[in-house]
Formats: sequence, C-alpha cells, structure tokens
Amino acid sequence: MAKYRIEFDRELCIGALACTAVAEKFWPRADDGKVDLANAAYNEETKKWELIIDEEDFAVNKEAEEVCPVLAIKITKIENNE
Repeated sequence: MAKYRIEFDRELCIGALACTAVAEKFWPRADDGKVDLANAAYNEETKKWELIIDEEDFAVNKEAEEVCPVLAIKITKIENNE
C-alpha cells in the first residue's frame, strides 16, 4: 500500500479553513484561528509539520491540499527507498 507525506507550512496558513471543511479529522481549527495537522510532528530542518498517511487517507487530504488558498499543504508519495 502506498504511503504519502503531508508537509504543512503553518506560517503560510491564513486560517481560511478550507482544508477543515473537507477534512476536519486531519485539519482541525486551532485556538489562534489557523489550523493544525492532527498527529503531525514538527520537522526542525524544514520548519514544517509532517504526517505520514496511508493510501486510504490520500484522497481527502489531496482535496485539502487543492483547496488551500495559500498552498500551505504539500503531499508527496513516499518512494520505497525513503
């Protein structure tokens, strides 16, 4: 089964909540008006929040990526050698 990496640049987030509208389980609204990526870990090197998901969660998160007006969400397929 394929795996995907979600990278979320929270600094870019403007709190439009479009991602929350399509995938609230993954993109809950935070107290500061922006969103969080549920269960993500912060990568000090990239300064982004990251979460690995399975293929079953890809479609809903891909939609969240596509509706983000500031392109704060990026999803990439993890190749076998990563």
